[in-house]
Amino acid sequence: MSFFLILLFFLTWRTVDNWILYIAEKIIPYLGFFPYPRELFDFGLPQVTSALANFDGIHYLKIASRGYAEWEQAFFPLYPLLIRVFNFIFQNELITGLIVSNVSFFIGLFFLYRYFRHSGKAEGRIQNQNNDSGQARMTFKWLILFILVFPTSFFFGAVYTEGLFFLLFVLTLYFLKKENYLLVSLFSILASLTRLIGVFLVIPILFHLIQKSKVLPAGRRGKSQNYNLKLKSLIIITPLLGLGLYCFYLWMTTGDPLFFLTSQPVFGANRSTNIILLPQVIWRYLKIFFTAAHNFQFYVSLFEFLVFILVFIVLIFDLFKHLKFNLPAGRQGENFKLKIENYDRLGLSLFSLANILLPTLTGTFSSVPRYALFSISFFLFLAEIKNKWIKIGIALIFLLLHIAVLGFFGQGYFVS
Repeated sequence: MSFFLILLFFLTWRTVDNWILYIAEKIIPYLGFFPYPRELFDFGLPQVTSALANFDGIHYLKIASRGYAEWEQAFFPLYPLLIRVFNFIFQNELITGLIVSNVSFFIGLFFLYRYFRHSGKAEGRIQNQNNDSGQARMTFKWLILFILVFPTSFFFGAVYTEGLFFLLFVLTLYFLKKENYLLVSLFSILASLTRLIGVFLVIPILFHLIQKSKVLPAGRRGKSQNYNLKLKSLIIITPLLGLGLYCFYLWMTTGDPLFFLTSQPVFGANRSTNIILLPQVIWRYLKIFFTAAHNFQFYVSLFEFLVFILVFIVLIFDLFKHLKFNLPAGRQGENFKLKIENYDRLGLSLFSLANILLPTLTGTFSSVPRYALFSISFFLFLAEIKNKWIKIGIALIFLLLHIAVLGFFGQGYFVS
């Protein structure tokens, strides 16, 4: 797959989303149910453009222009900092934010292709001996398609952290595969300065190092090789460093190093600062479905719930797809044996699962449709489905939901 084909995918996605926003403006009444909606008009852009900064987006713009106000520390600092840094070029924070998001996402798509291409060369999992084979290229096309038509993929191009985090996440995976550990450290630190889930990059890093240790067992390593492996193992802590830097900043400015957590309820309905277990969250939603009125919020809750169930189930299947259990052959005292064929892919699966579970700890599924965008194993599992018609059906359902969700989001309705 060439650079220009990825560019074609990206431009088609952007064009379709702009048309959806334009048509939604004509047929859906504007609600604007979020703080400071009128301030978006101050940027002097059409509503179809300023709509991409609805809800959290306006907070990132305000942070970029004048720094943190009370409670806004819930939003991690790197994205608004980049808007502030590059705004000298465009002199308009909203335009700058859109450019940072879209350029980041496009570069991320390109490196996602490079990552899986390199994975195929090393392990033969994604591609066969001919690394440019039609089957491998088709798998990646489906992967990109599923990402782009997913109901909430428009957040990648909005004034949100999704586009930037996608780039930093993919670059971490790519340079981990290339064994460039200095760049892995850099991008994992930046990722955890962008979103909390950046700390979960310790999972693919850990499994990569386990894979490296399996290649040359301890008994066959020299002292220098053991030293190098221990030195490389230090990269495990780098995703924690970005969060640590932000916690230190919060401690110095607010006195609470976890203020990004304690301020969460201000920006999310029904969020809790206490840990809520998944069965409790599911039970809460089931009660909503049986007791609440069938208004717009009801259907948003239903959407959140169904997205979580779908992604969670697929990720469980994907996880066990990469775990092989060797059953005992009837010999007394013989135990089950676990065989892992691809540690990198398993690490990606566990990251994807942790990513989708994190927002549920606050007692709600309200952020799940956005968090799901980084569960790459979910999209890869769908892309590897053999039946073409099943994939077409899934893509069409995603696209219809994408049109509806983006249309309402653009008109100021909370959707995720």
